[in-house]
Parts: sequence; C-alpha cells; structure tokens
Amino acid sequence: MTEEPRRHDDLDVARLQRRLAEFAAARDWQRYHTPKNLVAALSVEASELVEIFQWLTPEESVRVMEDQGTAHRVTDEVADVFAYLLQLCEVLGIDALAALDAKIDRNEERFPAPGAD
Repeated sequence: MTEEPRRHDDLDVARLQRRLAEFAAARDWQRYHTPKNLVAALSVEASELVEIFQWLTPEESVRVMEDQGTAHRVTDEVADVFAYLLQLCEVLGIDALAALDAKIDRNEERFPAPGAD
C-alpha cells in the first residue's frame, strides 16, 4: 500500500524540526549535531547551492527553475540548507520564525521605505 502524499499546507516549522530530530535519533546522529558541526554543514550546503548559480549570468539565474534537472538540484540544496538551519535552531533553542519576525522589525526601523515618515 502506498503512502498518501503529504499536504504541504499541513507543514509547519515545529513539525519539521520534530521530524528531523526523530530522523537523527533513529540513526543515533544527535551526538554529531553540535552547533559547530551544524553550522559547518549549513555552510557546505549553502556553498553547494551557490555552485549551481556560480557561472550563470543574471538572466540565466532568473530562469534556473525552467530546466527540470537544475530545478531539482536547486530544490534539494534549498531543502538541505533549510534542514540544517532548523536543526541548528533546535539545538540552540532559537525560534526561527520569531527571530526572523524580530529581524524584519529591526530592518524596517533601520531602512525605512522612501516616503515613510
């Protein structure tokens, strides 16, 4: 019997973090998931994403998702970056959504939109 595909509207950050933690625990990988190791892995995965775009022109980079093979690679690398970022947040006790919301607030103060007085 095939498993029914997950509905993406049922996903949230906390659920994904739990799945990642369960995945690591089932393989006894938690001991490797130190902040230092997770940051290094995050950097490697981000570099793999950069590698896809490295020699593209700006115009080619805008169309990168039009090629099915390249789109698959980009999607996988984005997922890897996101996974390591979520694992890092879990280990450090950072609420990623709250952190991003606060950062946007600070940026809105630092960089007001033109004409917003």
